[in-house]
Amino acid sequence: MKKASLWRLLRQIHNDDRGAVSLETILIIGAIALPILIFLIKVGWPRIKGYFTQGLQELEAERANAIQ
Repeated sequence: MKKASLWRLLRQIHNDDRGAVSLETILIIGAIALPILIFLIKVGWPRIKGYFTQGLQELEAERANAIQ
């Protein structure tokens, strides 16, 4: 008897479509966002890093002038 109810439960779970639209939406958003994120990391990050490195170097140079 427990086996029959287990099969019935599994069948109900398998046939339950609630939440499928939400899951599909999340997967589509992820499929769009992942290539954009990879592109930003590969192309954008070196530029951002260079910008902040330059800014830090300028701050260190100006710090020497501010101390005097």
